[in-house]
This record gives sequence, structure tokens and C-alpha cells, in this order.
Amino acid sequence: MAPVRILTAVPICDGHDSAINTINLEFIRHGIEVVYLGYHRKVEDIVRTAIQEDVGAIGISSYNGGHVEFFSEVVRALKHKGADDIKIFGGGGGTITQADAAAMERNGVDRIFFAGTALSDMADFVRENYRNTHRRRAKATADMKLARALTEIEDRYAKGKSGKRPAAKKIRGQKSRGGHSTVIGFTGPGGAGKTTLIDELVLRLLQRDRKAKIAILSHDPSVVGEGALLGDRATMINSQDDRIFMRSMATRGQAGGLSPATGECLALLARSDFDYVILETVGTGQEAMPFRDAVVQKTVLVMNPDYGSRLQLQKIVMLDLADLIVVNKSDQDRARTAVSEIEQRMRQNKREQRLLSTVAKRHRDPGVDELCDWIMDSGTNAVVPSRADASRGATGKRSGKRVEKARKNPSTALRSAQDNRATGHATQTRGRKS
Repeated sequence: MAPVRILTAVPICDGHDSAINTINLEFIRHGIEVVYLGYHRKVEDIVRTAIQEDVGAIGISSYNGGHVEFFSEVVRALKHKGADDIKIFGGGGGTITQADAAAMERNGVDRIFFAGTALSDMADFVRENYRNTHRRRAKATADMKLARALTEIEDRYAKGKSGKRPAAKKIRGQKSRGGHSTVIGFTGPGGAGKTTLIDELVLRLLQRDRKAKIAILSHDPSVVGEGALLGDRATMINSQDDRIFMRSMATRGQAGGLSPATGECLALLARSDFDYVILETVGTGQEAMPFRDAVVQKTVLVMNPDYGSRLQLQKIVMLDLADLIVVNKSDQDRARTAVSEIEQRMRQNKREQRLLSTVAKRHRDPGVDELCDWIMDSGTNAVVPSRADASRGATGKRSGKRVEKARKNPSTALRSAQDNRATGHATQTRGRKS
């Protein structure tokens, strides 16, 4: 049986995330998959996320006042979008009074929990009331249809019926303007900064091509029959955009960093109306290629400079297979040594690969600019994965421009002046993980 799936978030101008983090953990322990959007989130971001993630309910934690208006505005926005089957619940400790709760419930909020409510009671309420709450929407948008199709794929795998799927079809309207989607896979150890790097890459793709549409398929770990914290959205700022479709998936017990349903879901996204499709695995270790059961044209391995000894470096199989290796957090003391050791390791592979150094959290980082150049060049001759590829779990054909060999000293090259190329790609400096 597929687990209950909900979204949790903290409203705009509210930075109180301690309570919601505790509640998220309790939900996960009770077998609920929680898509966590983070704090300081606008109504439109919450509604967009709820629709794309195809959740049964939205849980909002509000400790900063304005809750009557904010909750009610979320209800109105869902109704306006034709997604009022998604229910709203929440709480705010002592900041929400009984009178406030009564007003909010009259406005369409499903349930308000007060201080002193047992966490297990909240989890039981969610499991009992928000399973299988989806209904057919009269005027479903392209995002709604695509989100529901992805849910149906996941649910079939959860029921063990992956072999009885109907014929796959394109969900969104016209094909991407180039007639294909560029599918890029990102993998690497936990804490390397994959999500932040992807978010910065998305910013550049959106700014360089004002008509580009991007899909992101991200993964977080879980075991069969248990819940999961799907938290990549919480660290993604630039990806809150109407040109982005993002879906969070739990691995549901499968090793290797992906879900059992990833291949079919990815193939559907690649056939739909997107110019770029980005696949992100969970944090991986020394495993082999995690994309063997998915359709990917180019692979990116994101590494932290502090990977341990050179012997550990020799064990990382993905270094043999990745098309591009990114040493993120390259402002750390050991980064120069790491780049040199990885270069030596790459020479042993005797194949064309590329090495970049990045600091994803840094304002207008030139390394991320080079990554964006590489992605856009890779899309020149991309191939759309076929339905047969998805059903066989085959690795897609690799095409596009051949990447150059690792430079003799990429760390020096990336420190060179590239400010002209970065013009127009400024981002807000963020105090978050690299």
C-alpha cells in the first residue's frame, strides 16, 4: 500500500521551524511521507508545491501571527486552482486561540491542533483522514495531470503491479521547443551540496533562456512501509518558479539512490514539455552507477573535498563512469589537494571526462557558470528516451558534444576572471549549505 503523502511548510515572515521539524519526524515514524517546503514560504509556493507533489493535505505551522488570513488565503488559492480536494491542517502552539481556530475552520481549514496535543494523535489523524483523498478534478491543469500520472506510477510499484502499466503517454501540451529533453543525472555523497548546486544551476538556466521549462526529480531515502522526509525543496530558493516542475520521491526500500518507479517516472518527464530534466539521487557512497535503472544522457558526480584518504578515492566507482565531476565547497582548505588527487584518479580512466570546482553557495560562482555552459552544450543533440528504454531500465544513449579532458589545473582556471559571463546571473547570497 502506498503511504500517506502530505506537505508541510512555515508561512512567509515566520522563521520558527523547530516545532515543524519535530512534528515531521513523528509523522515519518508513523509511515507518512512528508514533503517539507521549509520556512518563510509564500501562499503561491505552497499551493504550487502541493499540486506538483500531489499530496493529500498541507500542514502549516504558524507561530508569528497572521494565521487566520494566511491559512484562509491558502484555502482560497487551492479552490481557485481547482485543487480544493487538498485539505489544510496546522497549528501554532499558544498563538492560535480557540476563536481563531473556529474562524479558520469556517473558512475551510480542516483541523487546528493546539498546544498539548500528543504528537502521536496528530500522526493518527493524518493517517486516518488523508489517505486516498484524491478526486478527479473538473479542470485539471497540465501540472495536475502530470502530478497525478506520476502518483499512479508510484502507486502501481507500491502495489507490486509495475508490469501491468497502461501505455505511457505525454502529459503536458507541446513538446519542448527543441523537440527533446536534456536529461542530466546528479549523484554524490550526502552533504556534498547537490541540491544547492542544482538550485543555482536552475537559476542560470532560467535566466539564460526565458522560455525554458525544467523538471526536477529528487530522491530521499526510506524503507518499505515506512515514511520519509522529502526535504530537498526546503533548500531550493530559485526553483520556486512556475517554469519549474519538481517532484520528490522516496526510495521505498530500494538501494542505489533511486526509487523502484524512477525509470518510468523519468521517462514520462522526458517525453513531456520540458527542455531540461534533472534527476538527483539520494546521498550515495562507493556504489556503482546509480542511473543503471533510469534513462540519463549525462551524469554528474558531486563531491566534497573531504572524502578521506586517497585509498577511499580509489574505491569510488562513479569516478570511472561520470561524465563530469564537480568538487563542490572548493573554498575549503583541502580543496586544492582534492582537485589534484581527483585529476590523477581521472587520468587512470583513460576516457574523456571533465572536472570543475564550485562553491554553490557563493554569489555568481564561476564554476557553476561553467556547469551551466556544459549542461546547455550537452542538450545540443539530446535523445528522448523511448518507452522501451524505460520499461527495460536501460541507460539512454549518450550524445551531444564530447566534453574535454580534465584540465591540468582547473582550480586555477576557475579562479580566472569570468565576471562578464556571470553578468545577469546574480543571486541572493544565502547562508545555507554549499
